[in-house]
Amino acid sequence: MTQTLTQTSEEIDIENPEDQQYDVIIIGGGPAGLSAGLYTARANLNSLLIEKGELGGQLSWVKRIENYPGFPDGISGSELTNLMASQALRFGLKTETANVIDIAIYSDTKIVKTDVKNFKTRSLIITTGISKKRQSIDGEEKFQGMGVSYCATCDGPFFKDAVVAIVGGGDEALEEAIFLTRYAKEIKIIHSHERLSAREELQKIAKEKDNIKFLLNCAITRIAGKDKVELIEAMDLNTGNTCQIPVGGVFLYIGTRPAKDFLSQLLELDEHGYIITDEEMKTSVEGVFAAGDVRNKIVRQVATAVGDGVTAATSARKYIQAIKK
Repeated sequence: MTQTLTQTSEEIDIENPEDQQYDVIIIGGGPAGLSAGLYTARANLNSLLIEKGELGGQLSWVKRIENYPGFPDGISGSELTNLMASQALRFGLKTETANVIDIAIYSDTKIVKTDVKNFKTRSLIITTGISKKRQSIDGEEKFQGMGVSYCATCDGPFFKDAVVAIVGGGDEALEEAIFLTRYAKEIKIIHSHERLSAREELQKIAKEKDNIKFLLNCAITRIAGKDKVELIEAMDLNTGNTCQIPVGGVFLYIGTRPAKDFLSQLLELDEHGYIITDEEMKTSVEGVFAAGDVRNKIVRQVATAVGDGVTAATSARKYIQAIKK
């Protein structure tokens, strides 16, 4: 599956990397990246993790996680990522706060260009996750973690017996709505088109649920409340009329995209832009691995991201051992 990609300095303008060459550079500091860093550092590989924001990534924003093994009473995203980070750092993982701009591959050497400085490494593990597409709904950012959520399987239990809204009409929106029926009293699916885009079998299941209601040709214009979400304002796109709907939560499913802008045409991607890997997390380029939500996979959860990170780290270790020989 893998190939060796060689680029020249004329093809990509990446100059003056620091003299030190790392064994592994991990791009992205979420659970996949921190798990990979823990395992590479424990394997005595010279490891650097580059994260443009705070360690933990989007997981740090999650108010409560109740489906991660080992925490029967649940744990906040920030607490979990702090524990992961401190464990990896204790074994010698180095970190750098920077935004990755580009990557160059020169056989066994890879150069990572950032907005701070450039770094040289023998192998790469890409764990940049996904970013949610935004609609710029008034109140969305204000109420994140206080009623606005992007993951029903993560936050569903917090909305027991509540009325909630789901924005979106695709597979993910309906799958999450069906999951929420075990907790919420009523789920209002709000979709801006006349027809849902989800698979027919999902539509059939959702329409058979007594507590799922559909508001089609409708768009949310505002999310409001005092200390948490209390209502939404919705517009009928046919008439332009607006109304207020009392809800205790809003789940937004208007799509995701892999956070991999710096990759350009470097790796083989699927039709949605996710990195294609094999079961060892190997990508189409020799010595480059991917783990977590950025790769093509079925389940995107903290537990699977951690497993991916461990597998990628193990594959990177084997690769480095081979080239050093």
